[in-house]
Amino acid sequence: MNITLRQLSYLSALAEYRHFGRAAASVHVTQSALSQQINELETSLGGTLVERGTRGVTLTAIGREVVARADKVLDQVRDIEQVARFQAQMPTKLNVGLIPTIAPYLLPLVLPILRSENIGLELGIREAQTHVLLDELAQGQLDAIVIALPSDTVGMVEIPLMTDNFLLAGAKAPLELLPKLGLVPSQIRPEQLLLLDDGHCLADQALAACQIAPNARVDLRASSLTTLCRLASEGFGFTLLPELAADSELRAAPDLCVHRFAGSQPHRTIGLVRRELSGESSWFSVLEHAFRRAVDSKKPSTN
Repeated sequence: MNITLRQLSYLSALAEYRHFGRAAASVHVTQSALSQQINELETSLGGTLVERGTRGVTLTAIGREVVARADKVLDQVRDIEQVARFQAQMPTKLNVGLIPTIAPYLLPLVLPILRSENIGLELGIREAQTHVLLDELAQGQLDAIVIALPSDTVGMVEIPLMTDNFLLAGAKAPLELLPKLGLVPSQIRPEQLLLLDDGHCLADQALAACQIAPNARVDLRASSLTTLCRLASEGFGFTLLPELAADSELRAAPDLCVHRFAGSQPHRTIGLVRRELSGESSWFSVLEHAFRRAVDSKKPSTN
């Protein structure tokens, strides 16, 4: 027995219109094609499903039973198709990863946007270092990640979201000893810098952006920007603070001051990354739109 969905859909149309010609037109086939499929279905089932008469079509007893079950099967198929279309556009759950130097500052802005515009969307949030997020993205455990670009990873699509400048942060008194105008990274002694533990890519990004040698700095193994900012605010040294985090850290540490570098600003590029094999799904555009709105809502914290 080899029953096809096409045969069931043709039988359902025939039961609705009770006429071969009208039923065939409703499913966009010729009358002979529809009649052939009904004949094959009857052969497969071993019984007559419809009685053909001059006044139209009448379902037999077995025909009525088959149509009732066929309609249930076709309803289930339509449900499956709808779920597939929905998933291609916006899944019911998205797993998104962010690095720790981005997550606390963007998530409070982007989550309300996603929730308000996509009711019912469930979000799984993962905060981890860049190499962990890239591994989990490649393995399909995450749908997208927000990191500093470039990822230097094959098979990924990267969408830049913002340029995040590095500011020099420290206590007021030490900062006042630096030039008021024209401050450049080369004027900062590396041994004065407080940077994150080596596992965090921000340290390497900041040093590279400021063209500072990494081999002569305070031996501090802090795991968060907040720790660095507290120490810097107490005069233990300076830190290179991403502008994205400046508002939050300045509110949390009133004694912390920041100074913008002159000329071309040292910076990092923050972007959204997905697997290349994910295709051009509209869910990624929705995610990108939400993050861009969050980024646009961030105002410069210093002059």
